[in-house]
Amino acid sequence: MTAFDDNSFPPPDREALPQGPADTGLAAPQPSTGPEHPLAGDPISLAAVDPASAPSYNASLPEDLRITWSWLHLTAFLAFVVISFFVVQIGFMVYYAAPLRHLSTEKDFERFALSKPVFAVGSMVLLYALALLFLYVSLSVLPGSPFWRTLGWRKITKPNGGRPRSPWLFFFAGCGLSVLVFIVTAKMQPPEDVPIEELFRYKNTAILFMAMAVLVAPLVEETIFRGYLYPLFAKYFGVGTGVLVTGVLFGLMHGAQLGWTWSLVSVLITVGVIFTFVRARTGSVFSSFLLHLGYNSTIAVVSILGILGFPQMPPTH
Repeated sequence: MTAFDDNSFPPPDREALPQGPADTGLAAPQPSTGPEHPLAGDPISLAAVDPASAPSYNASLPEDLRITWSWLHLTAFLAFVVISFFVVQIGFMVYYAAPLRHLSTEKDFERFALSKPVFAVGSMVLLYALALLFLYVSLSVLPGSPFWRTLGWRKITKPNGGRPRSPWLFFFAGCGLSVLVFIVTAKMQPPEDVPIEELFRYKNTAILFMAMAVLVAPLVEETIFRGYLYPLFAKYFGVGTGVLVTGVLFGLMHGAQLGWTWSLVSVLITVGVIFTFVRARTGSVFSSFLLHLGYNSTIAVVSILGILGFPQMPPTH
């Protein structure tokens, strides 16, 4: 076999080519002693010619668990989020410094914050943006990798391969899960002072919060929990443990909103485990995102139907 076997053009006539220095008067080119790089700066060519330049993965791992980050990166990410949280909170408190001086108790401060949509929801959106920015810079810009695919955003395929599944299947499954949570939480008696319940006493804040819960929260939370955290846990501890730990952390993150009412937190932990299980099963964050989107959208629609008075909502969203 020659280099021209797959080419439709015949090889050049050797007799028509210069045979050496005598024909051209030029010195013969010296053979290369190192690996040849056909297109300098082309990562595909570099990876093909020089395997050492490509990132190394454990071939036994599924594709969606072949990640580039480690526990050290997670530590840096958590430190950044904690620092950002305090900076954002202090920034908003400085902005509202004058009215805050008249607040004497923690409950007064909570009610004041909920009465200010920019404070209650804007600070959360800003924190989400900063967390996503950290991941974008550290996992995509600096290493030069595609951001969304690196964090597990892929087409939803069947476990054994085949054609992509319909996205609507996962969206409506999320809607059904939300209805199930309605039924379960309807039998619970949460405390009246749960922060998420208190939020719905303020119409403008509630509307803005629902918009954030549909337009922002599913995208950011799924990217962080199912795209960033789950693969790290599953890679080192196994898929089952990764699903469980990610679901628990998802529920605990919303604990403050639920006033640490453990019956409600446990429901949200279960929801988080279901989201993560679907992500693990399909190998795609897109599937858990659609599930999360359908779940939050159903709660938002029910809230809008009662917009005149905002009837009591199940707080597990």
